[in-house]
Amino acid sequence: MKTHFKVLIVGGGTAGITTAARLIRKSKAFKEDIAIIDPAEKHYYQPLWTLVGAGVTDKEKTGRDMKSVIPEGVEWIQEAVESFDPEHNSLITSQGQELTYDYLVVGAGIQINWGHIKGLQETLGKNGVCSNYSYDYVDYTWETIRNFSGGNAIFTHPNAPVKCGGAPQKIMYLAEDAFSKAGVREQSNVIFGSANPAIFDVPKYRAVLEKVVERKGIDPHFRHNLIEVKGDQKEAVFENLDTGETEVLPFDMLHVTPPMEAPTFIKNSPLADEKGWVDVHKHTLQHTRYTNVFGLGDSSNLPTSKTGAAIRKQAPVVVENLMSLIQGRPLTALYHGYTSCPVVTGYNRLVLAEFDYNKEPAESMPFDQGKERRSMYLLKKDMLPIIYWDGMLKGVM
Repeated sequence: MKTHFKVLIVGGGTAGITTAARLIRKSKAFKEDIAIIDPAEKHYYQPLWTLVGAGVTDKEKTGRDMKSVIPEGVEWIQEAVESFDPEHNSLITSQGQELTYDYLVVGAGIQINWGHIKGLQETLGKNGVCSNYSYDYVDYTWETIRNFSGGNAIFTHPNAPVKCGGAPQKIMYLAEDAFSKAGVREQSNVIFGSANPAIFDVPKYRAVLEKVVERKGIDPHFRHNLIEVKGDQKEAVFENLDTGETEVLPFDMLHVTPPMEAPTFIKNSPLADEKGWVDVHKHTLQHTRYTNVFGLGDSSNLPTSKTGAAIRKQAPVVVENLMSLIQGRPLTALYHGYTSCPVVTGYNRLVLAEFDYNKEPAESMPFDQGKERRSMYLLKKDMLPIIYWDGMLKGVM
């Protein structure tokens, strides 16, 4: 088996596959000299899990075999990474194999820490405790919503980075809609327990989402971080991040967004910053200490929301700058922090939030995106999956 590659890519998610596809399209010289390292059998389009949890689509439609999305001419090494040695341009896999490279691209995603909330793992998937952040349990979200007959429905956002920062509230809006359609809304209290200080970071979209919260009669508990779930008693324990006091809320439904962090093998490596993320320049995406290393996607320390839409803008920058580095030219491609969060506010309603590092709107549509629109809901539901599978992952968008 080949053990040295011109470009070694860590991660077979959105970041890794998109970068590999673009490199192959950029130059045939890379053919058979690029490898992707990832142990997963399946590749998932996770943005649709919100709609799976709302009963709109089937989860089986969100996944494909990993081997089917690996670009032609790219070798797939189906192992995990154990450690990095960037001083010697090498890494060690979980099977003890050493691989070396001329250039390294790290797009390893984010690690979900179910165990960081006491009692969560023991009750997830029963007692009305659900989460769209797990393929195994996303069906239970819809089962819980569908069978809800009233009481407290609590939705959480943790005091930690998460992939797609808007996702924790999307399922809340859909659930509230479902309760109304089922005739149980008047018997229901919809509560948002969020560690954040506001419903959204970007002022323009915050304004419209605050109106959504008010219209739907949702009770926001900001600066409240879920720290424990007592499944049998159906109680959620929150810490008030401002006072340090704890508050116990009874629930009939609890949708949990678990805390997340950088993958452990990155956190413990020389590639990490002080918080464990791959330490890259926020505009060029080149590593701050190792010039032949680039990072993008959720595992990087880029100060923007961790979304697939952000990767769509990051991958071309990585490819252009990697090519420039190989050819001895200055790195001129720049990423300005673009990200997008399609915030579903109900069945057939969506606010398409697009913004940059400065929290300023960076909108791509020829109309005001600070409004709920049916057309944007259809874009998310029907068009974006096609763009993802047939565009991004093939290196053409």
